[in-house]
Amino acid sequence: MTVFTSGLRYLKEGVTPHMWCPGCGNGIVLSTLLRAFEELGYRNEETVVVTGIGCWGKADDYVVTNGFHGTHGRALAFATGMKAFNPRLNVVVLMGDGDCITIGGNHFIHAARRNIDVTAIVVNNLNYGMTGGQVSGTTPFGMFTSTTTYTNPERDLDICAIAEVAGANYVARGTPWHGFELEANIKEALNKRGFSVVEVMSPCPTHYGKYNRMGTPVEMLKKIREMALPKEEYARLSPSQKEGYFPIGKLVDRDDPDFNTRYDEVRSRAMKG
Repeated sequence: MTVFTSGLRYLKEGVTPHMWCPGCGNGIVLSTLLRAFEELGYRNEETVVVTGIGCWGKADDYVVTNGFHGTHGRALAFATGMKAFNPRLNVVVLMGDGDCITIGGNHFIHAARRNIDVTAIVVNNLNYGMTGGQVSGTTPFGMFTSTTTYTNPERDLDICAIAEVAGANYVARGTPWHGFELEANIKEALNKRGFSVVEVMSPCPTHYGKYNRMGTPVEMLKKIREMALPKEEYARLSPSQKEGYFPIGKLVDRDDPDFNTRYDEVRSRAMKG
């Protein structure tokens, strides 16, 4: 018999309803994360949720684990220091696309390069949602935001591709629509030693959806569902057919040594002289 966990033991009392807009996917992502915590038996005193600035960065307000709310784009820098100093901690970093790859892009690359043993859950809503819907590094070419009123002239960044080439051990992508699959990916990421990234393609109906006339929050979520293809199906498409779609599921899974393992080896050699 399948037993479904709620994750409520990790949710602070008296914090609902949450502050996120109707139709935002953050609530779904938070619930999948907390269920994963419960299924893996995470202990509050051994777990740190690190956030930066942004809509998804407010998630640490709702959890009872240790929390650290840092500056914009610097969540991974703080998380790296925590894990390097205390390898026994479960360090989970919650970032939006602006916090992770636009302002914090350099930290993201080097966290992957170091293969530091932290898990990054990146909610990508294709704009700076909290501050008014400005263009971000993941806003697709030709789309509208509050600061690209005649469409975005720049190409967008692929968070998962950058994580892969920079050296992350685990990379996956999901959506709020695919909740059970997303939870499975988050559990795998939390269990993986080394740098793990789960990107969640999530709707922002308040800003991005409004500027691009994507309809109601439900219609926007259905559109994301249509764009999301299992990676095997996506791989069979020609380059021209891939336009407007993205692969979901586990994209990278390898077991390269993490930062702390390699650091301990260097330290051991140094102690021997």
